[in-house]
Amino acid sequence: MDEDWDILVSLLPKDWLEQAVNTSALKGLRKDKSAKDLLRTLLIHLACGYSLRETALRARQAKLADMSDVALLKRLRKSKDWLAALCSSMFQDRGISMEGIGDSEVRLFDATNIKEPGKTGSLWRVHYSVRIPSLRCDFFKVTAVEGKGTGESLKQFSIQKGDHIIADRGYSTPSGIEHVRRCKGHVLVRMSPHNLQVLDSAGQTMPWKERLGEITGSGHVRSWPVSIPGTGGKRISGRVCAVRKTQEAIRQTHKNLRRRASKNGQKLLPETLLYAEYVIVFTTFSESKFSAAEVMKWYRIRWQIELVFKRFKQIAQLGHLPKHDDESAQAWLYGKLFIAMMAEKLILQARSISPWGGPLLKELSQAEPVA
Repeated sequence: MDEDWDILVSLLPKDWLEQAVNTSALKGLRKDKSAKDLLRTLLIHLACGYSLRETALRARQAKLADMSDVALLKRLRKSKDWLAALCSSMFQDRGISMEGIGDSEVRLFDATNIKEPGKTGSLWRVHYSVRIPSLRCDFFKVTAVEGKGTGESLKQFSIQKGDHIIADRGYSTPSGIEHVRRCKGHVLVRMSPHNLQVLDSAGQTMPWKERLGEITGSGHVRSWPVSIPGTGGKRISGRVCAVRKTQEAIRQTHKNLRRRASKNGQKLLPETLLYAEYVIVFTTFSESKFSAAEVMKWYRIRWQIELVFKRFKQIAQLGHLPKHDDESAQAWLYGKLFIAMMAEKLILQARSISPWGGPLLKELSQAEPVA
């Protein structure tokens, strides 16, 4: 067990011990103020999924900590800033800053909700960004799901000059797109004509029926120069690209729309059925570098972040929050994010080194005995 722990410690940020002190994670510990033992105890709960009571028992048997389940919960709360700092340091160890990243990156944005158990359990939202092609996380933020500044928006993320952002239709808002352009980034978002006002090259409302009618077959792609209204009367220039779905995909989409409308007692508008026959995106990606077909191919890659969330919830068990207050819930979330990044780092190293399964931890001198 100690051997495995030494390997795990070698993957931790270099300043992990100092962070424990600076964030007051050790403050109030009565006996041995050991950051190592505290982290091992927390990982029993966070990584193994044991309850607070079972974690406290296992920690006591392993002589890591002698505390009750209530005391462990309080310690988890106090460790929230430490866990968040560990996540930030792991980003920086990769050469990534929480304030942003380097030139010209393709990044996928999305968010997922995590719920505390029970009918009255609180919801939390994890805003997440991964880079292409590595699919490594380069940014995350944890917020509530209600209140000002908590919604899914491109403004939740740090943007650097040259970033190429790909996001789903929930992010196709003028304010979010304007935020990306103000930071000198580029955006590609799926959109609905119902939710995003688009003006054609003449400055008139986009004639969607006529334009989409120009696409004659499944898989055919067209693009048109457009603009969307920004703040202060400004316009954000870009393109609308659209591809017609296959007949089977259209049939399934129409079926789902009719089922949802029937369930909610709503009447479907003809244009809603028309728009559902296409995948429509708005983009500011350079036309000289990204043709309409290439834009649609890039948008398909966005699905990879959905798979990241799926693996995240299955492997790290980030499905719901087994906590009942804000401090412990956020600490638990940061702990899970830390575990996911540690697992990613461990897997990456295991694939690239040989043959003993870990880094070089110590060089023995000639005077030291060899076991």
